[in-house]
Order: sequence, then C-alpha cells, then structure tokens
Amino acid sequence: MTPTTPNTPTTLTVSVDKDTAVAVVTLDRPRKLNAIDLTTAAELATVWRELRFDDSVRAVVLTGAGERAFCTGLDRDAVVPQPNSPYMQDDPLLHIGPKANDLWKPVISAVRGMACGGAFYLLGESEFVVADPTAVFFDPHTTYGMVSAYESVLMAHRMPYGEVARMMLMGTAERISARRAYELGLVSELTEPGGALEAAVSCATVIAGYPTEGVQGTVRALWAAKEAARAQAYAQAPPLIALGNLPTERQAELFAGRKNGGFRTR
Repeated sequence: MTPTTPNTPTTLTVSVDKDTAVAVVTLDRPRKLNAIDLTTAAELATVWRELRFDDSVRAVVLTGAGERAFCTGLDRDAVVPQPNSPYMQDDPLLHIGPKANDLWKPVISAVRGMACGGAFYLLGESEFVVADPTAVFFDPHTTYGMVSAYESVLMAHRMPYGEVARMMLMGTAERISARRAYELGLVSELTEPGGALEAAVSCATVIAGYPTEGVQGTVRALWAAKEAARAQAYAQAPPLIALGNLPTERQAELFAGRKNGGFRTR
C-alpha cells in the first residue's frame, strides 16, 4: 500500500492551472455521494492550509465528483467518540472549511446534485455558489432527531431567516430547487445542465487575475461582517446539540426506517 501523505489526498482531487492561478478541489467519493468521513475531513483541512502557502494559486473552486451530489454531509459510517459532557462536543466538520483554516483566498462552490446537512459547512465558508438545475438543498437533521446548529448558523448568513428556518425544520420532507435557491440568494448563478463547474472556474479566473492583496482583503472584510455573530452563535451549539440530539442508536433507527421519495421540491 502506498503511504498517504498530506500532498496525496485519497478522498479529494486537487488540480491547479498555473496559467490562470485557479485550483479546483473536488470531493471524490461519488459512490458515497461525496459524504465526508474522518479521512476526508482531515484532508480538507490539510488542503486548505497548504493552499495558504501556494502563491501560484489565487482563487479556488470547490466541487463534488459525479452527477448525484455535491456533498451529503458527514458519512453515516463515521465513528466520532464524544466526551460524556454537554459542555464538550467533538464535531469533525468544524474544521473542513477554508475560513476555519485561515485561508483568505476566494473560494467558489460549484454544485451539482444534492447539497445537504454538513455540506453547509463548506457552502457557508464559500464566497458564493454556482449551481446547475440538478442542484437541490436540504437539511435532514431534525428528521433523524438531531439539532441543526452549525449548519443553521452558517445558512442564516446566506438566506432570509424564514427560508433557513423552513429548510432546517422541514428536514427531509422538502428540498429547495436550484431555481428557488437562486431566487433566495443562496445561489448566485444558475447555469445550463452540467455547467456549474465551468461557470465557477470562469469567475475564479477573473478574480485570480486581480491584484492579490485587494482580493484577499475584500474576502477578509466580508467575513468580518458576520464573524462576531457567527462566533457567538457557535458558542451556543455544543450544549444545544447535547440537549437536543436523540441517542445515537435512536438516530440510527430513524435513519434505517427512512423511505425513498415522498419529499416535495420547491
């Protein structure tokens, strides 16, 4: 077996166009709908931190492999031990985003297919989102007896409050279509089928051509506009999760009893 190093991720692919200074980071677990296991979480953090030092990259596009999903959040098979305390929670997705890893180069997400649950950690730390008509957005937490905490906080800065509340509380009963997400401002551009990645790369190429200091300063300023509120809300998340989540085995029962279909797309 070839040893894995930080420069050779196994669940991501990273390509860099030296001519345009654009990197494309792809979640590469299409058979798992690009769900994030513990390896992927660690590799995402490593890639973001490596990109901080790569001066040949001035803008980044984040996408998912395959046609079915951008990302479906935390892999259900991931085992995450937790301290027996409502004051301490280990969330493996807290550090998968670029901002959590102190990367202030612009990141654009290109979405095709499903984006749900833990995918919002990534979308919430992107500068903007480009999607094709197959994109759908939803949060399954409440359906399976879990508190949507960090995801709700991040999306509350991207969408009108009532729409975020509806998406989080309706769980798997509803999905937001790409068109509706565009109308709400979650998606900034709606492309032709299969065109999200190309459109995102096109935007990233333009941005990468501008002076670096001005671009990164603007990214930092935009994040600062919501950083204080986000930090205060995040501080409430661990006890809310500890108090509100059903036991793991009961969550698993609800998940196992799920039915395909039966949801409304609006």
